[in-house]
Amino acid sequence: MPHYLFASTPLYGHVAPLIAAGRHLVEAGHQVTMLTGSRFEANVRGAGLGFAPLSGRADFDERDLESYLPERDRHHGVALSQYQIQNTFIHPIPDQWRALRSLLDDQRFDAVAVDHLFAGAVPLLVRPRARRPPVVAFGIGPVAQITRDAPPAGMAMQPSWSVAGRLRNRALNLLATRIVFRDTQQLARRLVHEASGEPLPAGFPFILDLSRLFDRLLQLGPREFEYPLTDFAPGLRFAGPLDTSGSSPARPLPDWWDALDDGRPIVHVTQGTLDNRDFSSLIQPALQGLADFDGHVVVSTGGAPIEALGALPANARTAEFLPYDRLLPRLSALVTNGGYGTTLLALRHGVPLVVAPGAEDKPEVAARVQYFGVGINLRTGRPTPPRIAEAVRAVAGASPHRERARALAEAITRYRPLETIRNEFERL
Repeated sequence: MPHYLFASTPLYGHVAPLIAAGRHLVEAGHQVTMLTGSRFEANVRGAGLGFAPLSGRADFDERDLESYLPERDRHHGVALSQYQIQNTFIHPIPDQWRALRSLLDDQRFDAVAVDHLFAGAVPLLVRPRARRPPVVAFGIGPVAQITRDAPPAGMAMQPSWSVAGRLRNRALNLLATRIVFRDTQQLARRLVHEASGEPLPAGFPFILDLSRLFDRLLQLGPREFEYPLTDFAPGLRFAGPLDTSGSSPARPLPDWWDALDDGRPIVHVTQGTLDNRDFSSLIQPALQGLADFDGHVVVSTGGAPIEALGALPANARTAEFLPYDRLLPRLSALVTNGGYGTTLLALRHGVPLVVAPGAEDKPEVAARVQYFGVGINLRTGRPTPPRIAEAVRAVAGASPHRERARALAEAITRYRPLETIRNEFERL
């Protein structure tokens, strides 16, 4: 029986897709052990996977920002991005590698699979192929590789294939990797050296783009929602979006659920499961702007107390969590801060989007929503109530955005992500 080792940064958006993939491999007769944060043990074991915990700095809890981002309020702009990246993905490298190496030394695995930002796998990736098992990465966000066709990920700028555009792209990529994120790259090199005892080679790529080092990069999204780059990493395969609804325990429906059956349009508003401490950024302005909306405004708080929302208009329905497999097919529009997984789930059902991009890779998601015409990019994480209402009116009902979202939904139906994942693992 093949045995695979999965490893993930302990962020729900990273863990859930790997659990979904692992569950399918187990159901197909394979064995999967998953290395991730201790808070996900029940989720991992509930899916039939073996569990191994990260420890030390690698075992943080995204719900407790003070525990791993204690100085986030002291940074702004690019400095804040560097601070978040270093503390979330770079400083955990030694503890990630120690846990990974311990498992690899203790037993034989036929392949190792990681989320594409699990940098603790670097000491394994730089070994000659004959001295390590195949390493697969799951792309759990927009493709973020360095490319001649676009500026670096995070700038949320449109690609360009013209001569002038490629000169711009090259200049911005050099600026990001050699100057802006120079300290991050040097920190990664130092930590990998300290953890593994071996220095990284001189030509080692940018630490946030390991795409060309993986034997396979299984992108958990459709090619039709990715820029048409001419230099994709050779190991990249578009598997399509995964249904991660089974990666956490099912919850009972809210008592107002049947009220949605009155035939009126439904708009869902969410800030995801992490960025849910300040509802004044998106949810509260959306509730205010949509107070006169002739339909249902359904809000999920991502686990935060509903009381934190304050006074609610008459058309609002709220819950901490909602069953997306049952809600999304009924939506007229989704208002979101741009989480990749949530966006793709909406697009699977042809739901047009209004995106107020938050941090991390969310501006890149919003840029793709705009590029492919499946919704409106508000270009700010703190939009005004009138702007949200105007955007919802523009995408809901019969609109070009809905037509394009439905076309993308049709494209997504042609993907078989679980079958693709299983075939790639068995082939490796």
